[in-house]
Amino acid sequence: MTTFKLGRRALIAAVAAVGLTGPALADEQVVDSIHFLIPGGAGGGWDGTARGTGEALTNAGLVGTASYENMSGGGGGKAIGFLIENADSNHGTLMVNSTPIVIRSLTGVFPHNFRDLTLVSGTIGDYAAIVVGKDSPINSMADLLAAYDTDPSSTAIGGGSVPGGMDHLVAAMVMEAAGKDALGVKYIPYDAGGKAMAALLSGEIAALSTGFSEAVDLANAGEVKIIGVTSEERVGAAPDAMTMKEQGIDTTFVNWRGFFGAPGLPEDKLVAYQDAITKMYDTPEWEDVRARNGWVNIHNSGDDFETFLEQQEQQISDLMKKLGFL
Repeated sequence: MTTFKLGRRALIAAVAAVGLTGPALADEQVVDSIHFLIPGGAGGGWDGTARGTGEALTNAGLVGTASYENMSGGGGGKAIGFLIENADSNHGTLMVNSTPIVIRSLTGVFPHNFRDLTLVSGTIGDYAAIVVGKDSPINSMADLLAAYDTDPSSTAIGGGSVPGGMDHLVAAMVMEAAGKDALGVKYIPYDAGGKAMAALLSGEIAALSTGFSEAVDLANAGEVKIIGVTSEERVGAAPDAMTMKEQGIDTTFVNWRGFFGAPGLPEDKLVAYQDAITKMYDTPEWEDVRARNGWVNIHNSGDDFETFLEQQEQQISDLMKKLGFL
């Protein structure tokens, strides 16, 4: 059995808002503005998480205004390097990131890791999914495995991350759990989920390894078919999508996403950001965004976020060594 749960721990931190004399109501502004730095292109999971969080925070009145900047490059390393090198002028910036910040530091894609940043908050989880185009003859994981057995080189699986990155890792985990050679899977990388989805729709790849939230709207619109989800049970946002376990592939996976500040972020800024995110969970505006994307609330703030990341780093390192990626 391949089980890869990322230390899920529901934690709502009680953080006092700087400058408030009493408990803040859900619609009280906590932060004037946030500039969200997104390490990948439009349409990917980072993009959706940053924009969805900004939408909820501003619509709930917890943040005055939100702006967004996509900065692709280096598997996310360009944005991390930018935030570190320009730390003093980016106290109003939160960078979204996720499991790849751990994977890519382990594999040396970039020289930094999460310890070089200010840890603000882990925020949500997103299951992984294997997706095919609406006109594909593949309708299930059994069909995909049969196509792979027939012609492995023509059964390419794409993803919005670099070779050895998270989408590749998920595809390898699923195939190994299905009894195939994980390292034999032909993986084609694209810059962010949007380009990977476009490649799927154009027929460049047979299947796509992606975040569930990135596929659910297109699946519900009939543009793609989700043939497997790495959740324990079916997800309400796409109830017809079968889990891997239902199809005899004993593996689960959930990818966290969260926010980081520049190194040396002043304590009052850090506390205010954490407070705004904590209060966000109790708002209907957040529930609308969360449900729409099929996300799972996974909230780790401050020191608990650091512990969570350290545990994940060890888990991923062990798994990647087993699969031959390290």
